[in-house]
Amino acid sequence: MAAPRPRPQPVDDADARERELDDGRMPFLEHLQELRVRFRNAAIFFFLGFVASWFFAEDIYAWLHEPLQRAWGKHPKLGEMATMNFGSIVEPFWVYVSVALWAGIFVSSPFIFHQLWKFVAPGLYKRERKVGVFFAIASAFFFIAGALFCYYVVLERLFEFLLGYAGDRLHPTLFMREYLDFTRNMMLAFGAVFELPVLIYFLARVGLVTHKSLWKFNRWFIVLAFILGAVLTPSPDVVSQVLMALPMIVLYNLSIVVAYFVGKQRDQAAAAFGGTPPAA
Repeated sequence: MAAPRPRPQPVDDADARERELDDGRMPFLEHLQELRVRFRNAAIFFFLGFVASWFFAEDIYAWLHEPLQRAWGKHPKLGEMATMNFGSIVEPFWVYVSVALWAGIFVSSPFIFHQLWKFVAPGLYKRERKVGVFFAIASAFFFIAGALFCYYVVLERLFEFLLGYAGDRLHPTLFMREYLDFTRNMMLAFGAVFELPVLIYFLARVGLVTHKSLWKFNRWFIVLAFILGAVLTPSPDVVSQVLMALPMIVLYNLSIVVAYFVGKQRDQAAAAFGGTPPAA
């Protein structure tokens, strides 16, 4: 009769993990030199993105103008075309510079974050590097999704509501700088709000929240969502606050589902390790 095969024992990889960190360690002066190189490369990528965006600044501004134009066309009393004005002779130039700067940041952001990752990654464990890559990709995806949601869903409806105050005795005079600041701040605010699932995933992964605690807080979060909508939106009107609060509530409830599966995965991992969750 064959002897029973020995049960596999969990391998203690603490030494291997320490060797990973040792490979990434460097003296302090080398850290400063590495930081200088990464900062220089990031600045070069940003400058190239800014220069490339400058040639398309007017087209980008015209793209940002489209939601207003569509909303303007729904109010016959306003005329056929929404025209922009400027209050000083240098305003158009600085508006296009601002457009090129923000577009340059957006275009060069993958390269900038890559340089940041090249500086941070050597000091992380292999598992932490994989988690870091996931968070970087997910954060970028949800931020862009929030900004596009604002552009394609929110802005036109918001402008249509606000232009409803115009009439025979009240006609809007729109300025380039103010319009750019408003649309930019709205898109940035929605991009930040759409990061909620990534935040809750992180909190659930480290065990700070569970799907049960999130569900219990749900009714309070609805109130909090409308408060955040009032704080984050640059416009004081109720429509923009509601248009921000509703997606926030939907994302929060979807995050409860995400937290459920994360907690289930943590419980399974804890059972496999004899009741002790593995290190992230």
